[in-house]
Amino acid sequence: MKISLNWLRDFIDISKLPAQGSPEELDVLLTNTGLEVEGIEPHDKIPGGLKGFVVGEVLTCEKFEVKEKTLSLTTVDAGLDEILTIVCGAANVAAGQKVIVATPGTQLYDKEGKELFKIEKRKVYGQPSEGMICAEDEIGIGTSHDGILVLNTDAPNGTPAASFFDISGDLVLEIGLTPNRADAASHWGVARDIRAVTGLPIQLPSPALVIESNAHPIAVEIKDAGCDRFCGITIDGIQVAPSPAWLQERLQAIGLRPINNVVDITNFICHGLGQPMHAYDWNEIKGGKLIVDSLPAGTLFKTLDGVERKLTGEELMICDASGAIGMAGVMGGEDSGIKDSTTRVFLEVAHFKPERIRKASQIHGLKTDASFRFERGTDIQAKLFALEYAAQLIQELAGGKITSEPIDFYPTTVSLVEIPVSVRRVQQYIGVELAAERIKEILTLLDFKIEADKGDEFVAISPAYRVDVTREADIIEEILRIHGLDNIPLSDHLSANFISEFPLLDKERVQLNISQILTAKGFQEIITNSLTKADAHKAIEKDLQFETVEILNRLSEDLGVMRQHMSFAGLEVLAHNINRRQKDLKVFEFGKTYHKKGPKYIEKKHLALFTTGLWAGETWSSAPTKTALHHLYQVSIELMRSLGVTQFETDTIENSSVFAFGLRISINKKACLELGMIHPNLASK
Repeated sequence: MKISLNWLRDFIDISKLPAQGSPEELDVLLTNTGLEVEGIEPHDKIPGGLKGFVVGEVLTCEKFEVKEKTLSLTTVDAGLDEILTIVCGAANVAAGQKVIVATPGTQLYDKEGKELFKIEKRKVYGQPSEGMICAEDEIGIGTSHDGILVLNTDAPNGTPAASFFDISGDLVLEIGLTPNRADAASHWGVARDIRAVTGLPIQLPSPALVIESNAHPIAVEIKDAGCDRFCGITIDGIQVAPSPAWLQERLQAIGLRPINNVVDITNFICHGLGQPMHAYDWNEIKGGKLIVDSLPAGTLFKTLDGVERKLTGEELMICDASGAIGMAGVMGGEDSGIKDSTTRVFLEVAHFKPERIRKASQIHGLKTDASFRFERGTDIQAKLFALEYAAQLIQELAGGKITSEPIDFYPTTVSLVEIPVSVRRVQQYIGVELAAERIKEILTLLDFKIEADKGDEFVAISPAYRVDVTREADIIEEILRIHGLDNIPLSDHLSANFISEFPLLDKERVQLNISQILTAKGFQEIITNSLTKADAHKAIEKDLQFETVEILNRLSEDLGVMRQHMSFAGLEVLAHNINRRQKDLKVFEFGKTYHKKGPKYIEKKHLALFTTGLWAGETWSSAPTKTALHHLYQVSIELMRSLGVTQFETDTIENSSVFAFGLRISINKKACLELGMIHPNLASK
C-alpha cells in the first residue's frame, strides 16, 4: 500500500513532529505501530524534480559561426561561485536575459522519465561549455523547442527552478499492510496511528450538502443479506473533464492513472478515507431502481475491464431492471461507468460482508482497490460521511446540483463490541506496571470509548472500523504497539514469566520439546510452502485417500495444489542443498497436509524428518557413517518415548509409491509413523 506524504498532511500536521515529519522519522514511528514501511520513494511532477536547474542571467553573448551554424558563446551568472561559460545554439539568446540554466552534473529526462544525458563540462566546437541554457521541453514544463525560455522575473540568480515554478515533489511510503489491519488501508487510517503515538489532532473535511430538489431519485432494494448498508445520491448537470492538477498529483503519487474528475474523486475517497465507492451514469440505470441480489450460476456478466465472466451464484451483484450492472465490492459493469457524455451521476457507497466480496474476488481472480478493502472490512459508520464528501467534491470540480434526497439503507445499526479490560491483566501480559491512566489514554487516542470505569477494571468499546479487535487480548496488543515494544525492558536472562502452567497437554510445549531433541541430534528445522505442483500427487496417487485441494487463483503450476503429503517440499529442500554441494543433511518440519472429501475440507498436522548423505562425519576415532534406516528408527523411538509411548507394533511397508522400503509403527493398531527410503519415482519428480 502506497501512502503519499503530501496527501497524509491533509489529515495530520506531521511538521509538528520532532523531526518535522521526515521520512526517516515516519519510517520508525509507523513500523513500531505495526505498519511496516518497506520503502520510501520520491515522486516528482516533472521527472528528476528539476534538480540542478536554477534561475540564471546571461551576462554576455557573442555570436560565432561554425559549419554554417550560428552559435553563441555566453557567460552566465547561475548563482555559483564562478561565472559559467556556456555555448548556446538558440537564436533568441541575448545578454541581460533571465533564463533557466542546467548546471554541471544535472541529469536530463524525456517526458516519460527516461534518462537522456547528464550535463558535463566539455568543449563545443573548440569552446568551453559548462552547462546548458534551456528551452521549455528540456526543463519539462512545456513542449516548445523554438528557443530558450526567457523569464520575466527579478528572482535572484541561483534560485532553484523547482521553487521558481512552484513544483514541489512528494515522497511515497510503501507500507506492508497485514490482513488484520483493515483500519489502516487509507491515508486517514495511517494518520490515526500517528495520532495515537504523538497526540497530534486529525483534520477532516466538513461537507455541507445543499439539496436542490428530488427530481431524480433512485430506488434501492436489498434482496441479499450480504449488503447491510447502502448509501447513494444523484448529482445532475455535471461536466466530465480532466481533474485539476492537485487531484491528478495525489493519484499519480500512489501509482494511479487519472481518468476524469468524477472517477478520480471516487478513487480519491477510496484511498483517502478507505471507503470504496462507485459512480454510475444515471441514464444507464434502467427503471430508476437498483437491486442488490445474487444471480443464478452461469449468468454472463461483462465487467468494466471488458471481460465477460460466468457467475457462480456466490457473487453479490448490483442490478437494475435489465440485469446486472456491477459486481458489488469488486468491479462495475462495462456499460454503467462514467463517460465523457455523462451529465448525471448516481454515487454509491455501501457496506458488504467481507466474506462475500473475498469469495467473488477469488473466484474471478479480480484484485481491485475496492475488493482489497471490502474483503478486510470497511467502516460501516463512515459511509454517509464519505458520500457527502464525494458529492461536495464533484460539485466543486465538475459542477452540477444535487437532485435527490440521500439514500441511507441501514436497517440494523451495527452493535459495537464491548470488551471488559482488567488493568492488572494488561500489566501481566505486557510485563510492565503501565499506569491505568496511560492505558486509557492510549485507547482513547485509538478511538475506543471507556465505560463502566472502576479504576482497575473498565469496558472498552471498539470503534466500528476496528473489525479485528474483539477480545481483551486484542486490546492488550493495541496498547502494546502504541506504547512501543522498544519501551518494554527485557530481563537479564531473557525469559518470560507465565501467568500459569497449562494443566492439559500443551501442543506448543510438546512441539518445542521435540524440536530441542532433534536439534540436539544435529537436525535443522525447515519451513516450507504448503503449495506444490499437481504432478507430485500423480506420482503417489495410489496411496492417496482423499481428493486434492486445488488453488483457484494459482500463481503458477508449481504452486497449483495444496500438498497431501509432507515429502514433496522436504525433497525439494534436499535437492536445492545437494545441488549446492551440501550433501550431508538432517532436517525436520512441522507442517500440515490438506485434503478434500466431498464438500468437506480436512487439515492434518505432521512431523516430517529427512536425512541424506552421512549420518556422522569422520573423526579421529571413527570412520564416517552413512545414513541408514536404523538411524531414523532410533530417533523415532526416542521421540515416542519423550511422549510417554513405550508400547507399539511394527510392520513392513509394501507396495508403496512413497517408500521403496520401510517400516510402519502403530499404536493400538492405529498407524502413527512411517519411515523408509523414498521411492525413486517420487524422488525424480
